[in-house]
Amino acid sequence: MLVLRKFLRDIPAVAGALIVLLVLLLAILGPWIAPYPEDAAASHLLRRLRPPSAAFPFGTDNLGRDILSRVILGARGALTVSLTVVAAAMAIGVPLGLVAGYARGVVPELIMRVTDVFLALPQLILALALAQLLGPSVESAMLALTLTYWPFFTRIVHAETQRLRGALFVDALQGIGASTPRILFLHILPNALSPIIVRATIGLGFTILVAAVLGFLGMGATPPDPDWGLAVAQSRGYLPNAWWFATFPGLAILVAVLGFNLLGDGLRDLVDPRLRRSR
Repeated sequence: MLVLRKFLRDIPAVAGALIVLLVLLLAILGPWIAPYPEDAAASHLLRRLRPPSAAFPFGTDNLGRDILSRVILGARGALTVSLTVVAAAMAIGVPLGLVAGYARGVVPELIMRVTDVFLALPQLILALALAQLLGPSVESAMLALTLTYWPFFTRIVHAETQRLRGALFVDALQGIGASTPRILFLHILPNALSPIIVRATIGLGFTILVAAVLGFLGMGATPPDPDWGLAVAQSRGYLPNAWWFATFPGLAILVAVLGFNLLGDGLRDLVDPRLRRSR
């Protein structure tokens, strides 16, 4: 209850949580609340590039599809990609970080050197290169993002594991003969969950942004998928006259990423008092 009260006093974090909740609701209820759910794939050339109006609050795109409906329907794809990528990156990075932080010898050093190599390269550039090799598709984009995001979890978990390795409860567990997997996954991992959750929350927003960039460059979602990044890419040939075509999908990306970042910053302030903002 005390943690909840502290969180509710953090206005930016609450705003971020509300935005995340809105994106989640749109992802779940999108097909039922979109004004024109058939516009996920249908075309209506007779109403193409209409400006915002009562019938089409966000206007229509180059194929006459309602942009509001496609923005709503695109929330599911954006959230699916980000959740899948972050979950897969955690599945790879967290165990590697636990092993590298707890064990000694060649294997931990090798894990951390490989991690350092990945972290030394800009994630977006590396993801673009991998997506180009794999071919344009949502699955290729998710795989490329996963292969470039796991090192962030490895680095965080490695640091937390090294900090906890010398704790008294670990010495006690070793003294009673507890196995290494039991120590790592049942005792060290629960004590390292806070920074993992923070990194995952921020990572969800960052993944939405990078996935949108891949879609914009033609290496992610393919037509007629209602993808935000793809919509911005398709709008380039109609600017500045059809300004609404790019504006509303772009705002959807901005708001979603901002929401996850604000929520992640708020969670970080709660779990790490050293980083807490003065109020």
